[in-house]
Amino acid sequence: MTGSGGQWLEYLAGLDYPVSREDLVRRAQEFGASTELLQALRALPVEQFASADELADALTTLA
Repeated sequence: MTGSGGQWLEYLAGLDYPVSREDLVRRAQEFGASTELLQALRALPVEQFASADELADALTTLA
């Protein structure tokens, strides 16, 4: 995925699960994510993530 791993950790740290795709986008926007990163989040195939592991798996598919 575009962006450094540290950047994603910053955006996603402290999330409460389950979390929706739109909540992820909103959080990334709050941290000043680039348009490209926001588009990648919006492209995630799942609308809601039950756990950090599930989210990490989805993010890996965008790499």
